[in-house]
Amino acid sequence: MFKKILIANRGEIAVRVSRTARRMGVATVAVYSDADAKAPHVRACDEAVRIGTAPPADSYLKIERIIDAMKRTGAEAVHPGYGFLSENERFADALEAEGLVFIGPTAKTIRAMGSKSAAKDLMEKAGVPTTPGYQGKDQSLETFRRECAAIGYPVLLKATAGGGGKGMKIALREADLAEQLASAQREGKNSFGDDRVLAEKYIPRARHLEVQIVGDGEGKVLHFFERDCSVQRRHQKIIEEAPAPRLSESVRRRLHAIGVEAGKAVDYRGSGTVECLYDGHDGVYFMEMNTRLQVEHPVTEEITGVDLVELQLRVAAGEGLALDQKDIREQGHAFEARLYAENPDNNFAPSIGTLTTLRLPSEPRTDSGVEEGQAITPFYDPMIAKIIRHGNTREEALARLRAALNEVRVAGLETNARFLHRLASDQDFIAGDVSTRYIAEHEETLFAKRTDETQVIAAALANLALNAPASPDPWAALKGFRLNKPAKCVFWVTVGGEPAIARVFAKDDGYEVEIDAHAAAAGRRKRADSSPLSGKAGEGPGVRGSQEAGVRSGHTPSPLTPLPQAGEGNRKFRFSAERVGKDIRLTMNDETFLAAVALHGAGKRVFIGAEHADIQHPDVLSGAMGGHSAEGSLSAPMPGVVTLIKAKPGERVAAGAVLLVMEAMKMEHAIKAPHDGVVKAFRAKAGDQVKDGALLVEFEEAL
Repeated sequence: MFKKILIANRGEIAVRVSRTARRMGVATVAVYSDADAKAPHVRACDEAVRIGTAPPADSYLKIERIIDAMKRTGAEAVHPGYGFLSENERFADALEAEGLVFIGPTAKTIRAMGSKSAAKDLMEKAGVPTTPGYQGKDQSLETFRRECAAIGYPVLLKATAGGGGKGMKIALREADLAEQLASAQREGKNSFGDDRVLAEKYIPRARHLEVQIVGDGEGKVLHFFERDCSVQRRHQKIIEEAPAPRLSESVRRRLHAIGVEAGKAVDYRGSGTVECLYDGHDGVYFMEMNTRLQVEHPVTEEITGVDLVELQLRVAAGEGLALDQKDIREQGHAFEARLYAENPDNNFAPSIGTLTTLRLPSEPRTDSGVEEGQAITPFYDPMIAKIIRHGNTREEALARLRAALNEVRVAGLETNARFLHRLASDQDFIAGDVSTRYIAEHEETLFAKRTDETQVIAAALANLALNAPASPDPWAALKGFRLNKPAKCVFWVTVGGEPAIARVFAKDDGYEVEIDAHAAAAGRRKRADSSPLSGKAGEGPGVRGSQEAGVRSGHTPSPLTPLPQAGEGNRKFRFSAERVGKDIRLTMNDETFLAAVALHGAGKRVFIGAEHADIQHPDVLSGAMGGHSAEGSLSAPMPGVVTLIKAKPGERVAAGAVLLVMEAMKMEHAIKAPHDGVVKAFRAKAGDQVKDGALLVEFEEAL
């Protein structure tokens, strides 16, 4: 066994690999960029070496710096984790040339399976079924038009060197092909240095199934059953489970056979995953092989009791595979939910910022590589944690996952925690009726506005923050709940992207709460005017300029789920609160809630179960609400780089037309016309690095 290994990665996978290495008595070396100098993975290892600045191209992708760090520290082998250099044959070749060990397959295998087109050719020769498609060398638009017509629309376009959902686009019809092909080629070039693309038949309601394999490099390949990774957004997985639900035994056996056959075809060494598409009937097709450890490997470990990282180390050290197929047994069911810094209500756009609060369910297993106070930057994948839960049955495992998601507390940026909980609570998901179209087909339930929850949370927030203390301590809001406090307080409350104004009135016999969603919606839409908040400042100590919200006459409310308007839905509460550890127990009338309060931007975030609401005082929001950007302007949804300008100043465009393209978090994001109109001016050019909220386009509605 190795005495020392270097982990050429960051975040949760670096922490996870170091945990197994430490248990095995193997010393570890971390590498880090300037952005990660104080990251948890640096402290998790015995040594650490700086390898460059924040951009991956100047740090985690620098082969010569990784090798230099190995020589300086005496590391004998390198574990690549996933992403970065994990599937780079040049890296494996360079290590071999230096007499160092790559903990993974050979460079030859990576080369054979790294190109999706070459891999499909190889699998077809080995008798493994593949999806109909085109993976030729001719990458011209004319050729793709001809081949895609033969395949039949819709078609899936994939970067041949791709992975992680990058460089994947869908052309629903021939009219979409040119734009989607160009986008896939750009994304492939930017992410993998290779702009080659393949096309294959898109199966709309396919299930994404995969087989975990481990090989010894000498012909022995074992499977560790299958995983279902069908639920995805932007072609990236967000929740995985093992074993796959609602599969016949015959389909399972075929899946496992495809995995083993694919591994044997390339004398596979180490841990790998064979990904397949299942059409829901009888068709199972090879899609690609990932020649590395997968993000979702923990669910396989949970149902088999096998540490896959340990097997990787033992195979790479020349110890072979002591296991036989009969030794691998599945026990129970497991789920993994990926907690991302992203905003599901904004098309899952990555969210950049500092984790001012981070509370994760630690037991029995949550894998994370970030901590409270750490910044989520635009340079790396925005994953915060993987929440993994096992149960004797699928039902039990899923119930444990929901309970764990209830415990997540993140402030300072947006996450998909609430979305994951809704997904895990959806009846079709509970029934195991999933496909790669699941999110698109369940938008109404997954993105539904919860009127009752909004009212309850808004009321709780208003009461919690009744004193509106100047102190930055969120717990100060719990001091001194007395009836002689302010007669009225006004708060801006946002739940699931939906705004509401909560007015709290102190009465002799309790508190009365008035919730007005329409006034808030009108205020939010009033961008070019001065602050929509007008009226007399709130009275009483501790209230800093709280104001009564007014609605501009003639302003049409946005189409929100209706909440009670002023005077229509006032609710009276008997209210009390007490601190329970880090949480607050709220009692409103006969209902009790366990809540947590955290600072969030200029306001506070209140968590109640899996839901949360953001609350601010109108004076804090007046600038942002009243003139953040001129009406008709389009701003950057996140920090990134403008890569392409698609229109010209003065050009008339239709709603949905792409005006410019920017890249962030290794993904392309199209900025589109919100309605028919005229492009007045661009405020950024290709190559510009822009900040979150930066003005990109001045746009005028068509008359």
